[in-house]
Amino acid sequence: MTEYLSPFAADLIGFAGSFFIVAAFAYSNLTAQMNALWFNVANFLGAALLTISLTVNFNLPTMVLEIVWMAIAVFGIIKALMTHRVDAGAAE
Repeated sequence: MTEYLSPFAADLIGFAGSFFIVAAFAYSNLTAQMNALWFNVANFLGAALLTISLTVNFNLPTMVLEIVWMAIAVFGIIKALMTHRVDAGAAE
């Protein structure tokens, strides 16, 4: 991917990913009632952006961490969507 993305651009993408993960973490600690879907989407997006960055500035342990982070976030997104459907069905 280095032929498509400069190291500087990869760093900017990585910083954006870090922002999403830190924002989700801060949100989870500051909110009275957390929106699980938003939290997991922000974590997935952050991990995905960091993974893109890591294709240029490769670090295997961090790449593995981001892949696991995305997998956990996908699980959380599915769970949040299923919970939302159950709640919407109960409201009818």
